[in-house]
Amino acid sequence: MTIVDFTEVELQQLITHHVGNKSKDERIILSSELTTIEKDTSEFLLKYFLAPVKPEEFFSFTHTVKLEQNDIYTLAKSIFSNPKLFISESQNIAKLLYEYSTHPKIKEGELNVAYFSNIVFENETVDAIGIFKSETDVAYLKMKNQKFKFNIHHDYGFELKGMDKGCVIFNTEQEDGYRVLVVDATNRAVDTQYWVDDFLQVKQVCDDYHLTNQFLGITKNFVTHQFATEYEATKADQIDLLNRSVEYFKSNESFEKEDFEKKVFQNDELIESFRKYDSNYRQENEIELTETFDISIPAVKKQARVFKSVLKLDKNFHIYIHGASELIEQGVDDDGRKFYKIYYKEES
Repeated sequence: MTIVDFTEVELQQLITHHVGNKSKDERIILSSELTTIEKDTSEFLLKYFLAPVKPEEFFSFTHTVKLEQNDIYTLAKSIFSNPKLFISESQNIAKLLYEYSTHPKIKEGELNVAYFSNIVFENETVDAIGIFKSETDVAYLKMKNQKFKFNIHHDYGFELKGMDKGCVIFNTEQEDGYRVLVVDATNRAVDTQYWVDDFLQVKQVCDDYHLTNQFLGITKNFVTHQFATEYEATKADQIDLLNRSVEYFKSNESFEKEDFEKKVFQNDELIESFRKYDSNYRQENEIELTETFDISIPAVKKQARVFKSVLKLDKNFHIYIHGASELIEQGVDDDGRKFYKIYYKEES
């Protein structure tokens, strides 16, 4: 797991621009000077920028032709090489975002470009560039004491729990497109496409997190689609197989594909079916995976949340299945009503 420590981070420079929706003829307002920050505000500002950034899923800049044609990569490289260009290059970043802000659902907002120092990335101290867009402002109340009474008024601002979209570009692995962490609080199809795919143009780094996440995803798709139709598997059978998959990743430090197949699928016919599905899935989605890797616990936790272990029967019953699918029988009575028969030893 990649270690990132923001404990001693310092905010060296910050500039704020306003970026509207180009298709709606909203304005882009470029600042020519650095943003003024009150001394007591810096701590809250760092929390606002960096608290949502989780050092788990890393990305790197990419391009279909060559890396140097990725605009954000080139602008970041320019700033890292000469921080004196920070203001002018931040304006170019804002202009680029404006060009991609054409979908009618994209909101206008404030774009903060920050230059950080003193970040520990693995075993080295590096600088980083942050690009953060704040779109959703909320009303808040201010209550001020005025001698014999209180005065209450409201204003609008951004919640400290985090900005809408952002990224942190670490000054490491330059030749491989840097290492980048991405934030997208909205995570809707339109926003993800314009922020991640169009504006940033990043791809996931093929590390342990990515490999763990991909293999669990492929397994889930296989069980809920291929296994369900090819073997006419019941929901209980599917849940049991999903539970065994997650349990393998939770109880092992490293992944070995052949060992995983034997322990989870347990028979040659099912293993062969999974291998064909896995091969076709990788080819269709242009995914390259290794057969062995260290298991990422954060990736397991993320995927485990979407692995359903609950069997929902109409609106009356939920059955939680954690294993031993051989103790569950499914059937239909003479009146055509479906039923499950469950065997157990103790009730608690």
